[in-house]
Amino acid sequence: MSEAASRADTIRAVPNESGFGAEIVGADLTQPLDDASLRRVRDIWLEHQVVWFRHQPLSVDDLERFSLQWGEWGRVDFIEPMPGHPNVLELRREPDETASHFGGGWHSDYSFQEAPPAATLLLSKEVPPVGGDTLFADGYAAYDALSDTMKRLIAPLRGIHSAALPYSKEGFYANEGKQRSLKIVPSDEARRTRTHPVVRTHPETRRKALWVNPVYTVGIDGLHPDEAQAILGYLTAHAIKPQFQYRHKWQADMLVIWDNRCVQHFADAGFDGYRRVMWRTTTAGTEPA
Repeated sequence: MSEAASRADTIRAVPNESGFGAEIVGADLTQPLDDASLRRVRDIWLEHQVVWFRHQPLSVDDLERFSLQWGEWGRVDFIEPMPGHPNVLELRREPDETASHFGGGWHSDYSFQEAPPAATLLLSKEVPPVGGDTLFADGYAAYDALSDTMKRLIAPLRGIHSAALPYSKEGFYANEGKQRSLKIVPSDEARRTRTHPVVRTHPETRRKALWVNPVYTVGIDGLHPDEAQAILGYLTAHAIKPQFQYRHKWQADMLVIWDNRCVQHFADAGFDGYRRVMWRTTTAGTEPA
């Protein structure tokens, strides 16, 4: 047995009971993963959709290196990146901030882009003693639970995605009138729209996922707005039912990776008065099909 294969054999998954979400143990991400270990980690991620590694005291350079092992950079829109690190966002919230919590709505990262990111990597650097959980929702399970009639109804539909609600000059981040550490850059570009399938076929697993979210999916192509909102209201509520969710509790130096092609997420609050610091990267995806 080769040394690389031996290292890969030490990596294993500790999945949640539902199978949605798994801890990965036996990997040291402060060092580059060999090809066999990286394949093992990716296989676990594709199976469980959300994975996490404890006790990973990564520097910014470490996070960038590992992210590039995962894929090419995703595009950063409407947020100023960390100085000197154009592909890393520092999601910092200071104890005295009163602005709304960033990410506090169910969404799939940057679903308004032509080719939204495949993976999001989020590393915790400073974790408050209370609150700050991240909730994840399983798009595969949500789709599978729909009736056959509903599946036939939505199969040909394309959702209209836009960043206008949070990031336009009229959006809620631009007009809440409160100072925040995270530098958001509202723009008229946020009003642009893209259409993507309501039911997305994952390019690697070939599984179908329900792929709409209340932050960025603003309509359905070809439908009257009232018709679209009736369907989207049902689908977005269905997608985040408790039976499809996993609530992740953070520890310092924990890296979480989730698959935006089949998962949406929500950043919970509950830590006012405490500092929270996270570093985030995304990897390039493909146009949804």
